Amino acid sequence: MSTATGTTIDDALRVLLRPDLERIVELVAYRRGDRYVAHAVDGRVEFERRVDGTGWVFDDVLVDGRNPLGDQSPDRFAGLPAEEAERHPVCTRNAYPHAHEQLAQLFDSAHAPDLVVFHTAGHHWAEQGGHIGEHGSIDVVQARAPFIIGGRGVRALGTVPRSIKLVDVPPTIAALLGLPAVGGIGLNGHHRADALLGRQDGDVVDGLLDRAEPPDHVIGFLLDGTNANVLYDAIGRGELPNLARLAGLGTTLAHGAFSSLPTITLANHTTVMTGAHPGHHGVLHNAWWDREHGRQIITNDPAQWATAMDNLLPGVETLHEALRRHEPDAFTVSVNEPCDRGASWSTFALMREGVRMNFPKVPDDLPHATERFVRPFKDYGWYTRVDHHGMEQATGILRGSYLGVDHPRVPRFMWINITLTDSAFHEGGPHSEIARASLVDTDGRIGEVLAALDERGVFDRCAFYVVADHGMEQSDPTCTGDWDAALTEAGLDFRDEAYGFIYLNPMSPERAS
Repeated sequence: MSTATGTTIDDALRVLLRPDLERIVELVAYRRGDRYVAHAVDGRVEFERRVDGTGWVFDDVLVDGRNPLGDQSPDRFAGLPAEEAERHPVCTRNAYPHAHEQLAQLFDSAHAPDLVVFHTAGHHWAEQGGHIGEHGSIDVVQARAPFIIGGRGVRALGTVPRSIKLVDVPPTIAALLGLPAVGGIGLNGHHRADALLGRQDGDVVDGLLDRAEPPDHVIGFLLDGTNANVLYDAIGRGELPNLARLAGLGTTLAHGAFSSLPTITLANHTTVMTGAHPGHHGVLHNAWWDREHGRQIITNDPAQWATAMDNLLPGVETLHEALRRHEPDAFTVSVNEPCDRGASWSTFALMREGVRMNFPKVPDDLPHATERFVRPFKDYGWYTRVDHHGMEQATGILRGSYLGVDHPRVPRFMWINITLTDSAFHEGGPHSEIARASLVDTDGRIGEVLAALDERGVFDRCAFYVVADHGMEQSDPTCTGDWDAALTEAGLDFRDEAYGFIYLNPMSPERAS
């Protein structure tokens, strides 16, 4: 209910934590003063943070009932058999790696919501256009992205039972590229002398690198929305020979790389290119609410992607910018990636300039396209065209010419965003045939990029890495429901942005308390 002072957090909690919503609401998180709270039906934890070096230390100061964040094991449900054995784990069986940091960073943003609602592992967002494959939560499967790194300058350790955070990837790649520490802002907002990027929330994972033999070129692939367990299984079964080639050159992290809250596309595309959490780089979600100006900000829309990086906060630096700060003449390439600021050549820069590219009109007869899914599934056909176009851009540049422009130099850094996987993993869920087909098609396109490097005679001088922006979890089509409807029926004044970011009294400049 609304009060004379408007809807409060407690009003919303009375609705969201009702037993009849327990099937769809895993927990609700919010900030109250200096404390961060994670609240489930059967318990809550309140914690505080304090500065420790370049990061934070977190202290649980109150636990009432079950601690919803009590299990933060990064190895939970690692390996496809473990995930398939428990496809829709209940909250008492789930894990939330780095949960304290995940919540705290988000609420650092001036645009943070009053509450974040986390859906259960099995929740199928039918009322919100949901899919069989879902993500957005910080549970271990939805947050776990794959991470493979190999080639020159990388240690060949094989598959190792460990994990990192997605914010660790950019500083590690910066170190691989040979960037020096220049100082910047660390995770806790204070100066960080060893930072390689302007805003560096993560750390260099030095144990993966061989500093004695640095690469001349680094090529990164983002497989949007790819479940790590499924990818690793397909590689192990011999279904993805080109990705297996890259994995054989280096190290695969069996427990993955954990994406930032929210485990959503554009927020984590930006994280994996900047080394900053969403609450620190400014691209908070696919959509969020600007209280100060009373407006919705949408970034995950075809009309908005090309300008999404206008939301980056001062001091945040992309890998392109960091490399070219150190090497002003470095040639860097961004293929189909919205977070392209500072790149020498970028798909989205050409789009902003109105350049017409040779986008395929239909997916029919394109190479590396599984016909049984291209024809009946509109999104599979569309993203097949997008990724084929990206492959043509990358291979054209690597072979020395694209759109009639010569490129005599092999890029020092090339980043390739692959989108088909996200579409297919959403459509059928991560354990489906359509998801596997998208990996096979993607592997073929990656093979074309590797062939272009072979032809150019530089493959052995390259390092490679493969990552995703988030994981993907199989939802339960029978587990439906809509907390928005319950909030509305209770007469509360709220906005729910991108499904899960709850802003109370949205037209008020003050946050609810």
